Amino acid sequence: MSGKLTTHILDTMHGCPAANVTIELWSIQSEQEKTLLKTICTNQDGRTDAPVLTGDEFQPGTYELIFAIGDYFSQRQVELPQPYFLDRVPVRFGIADVSSHYHVPLLASPWSYTTYRGS
Repeated sequence: MSGKLTTHILDTMHGCPAANVTIELWSIQSEQEKTLLKTICTNQDGRTDAPVLTGDEFQPGTYELIFAIGDYFSQRQVELPQPYFLDRVPVRFGIADVSSHYHVPLLASPWSYTTYRGS
């Protein structure tokens, strides 16, 4: 069985999935060397239409998802201070077992966020 990486975002301020959030996926070789692998956007269910990584792309290593939460809440016309308290939310994690499903959800408001390894 081949593993995969998935994500989804929940808007805890409005109690709904966070649609149309831009997400960047980076491969981290070191603090000085990072590679942008892809930029994707969430659908109406707050998920990506396809796994973020799967097949030959899904390799052991350190990765970072960067969620454009500031832009999302601004588009929802939430009154936010400038600069935003939370703008781009980075979540750095490691993939060790390429036969496993790594799910990295983000629960976010303009003032806080949490994540965990989901299923």
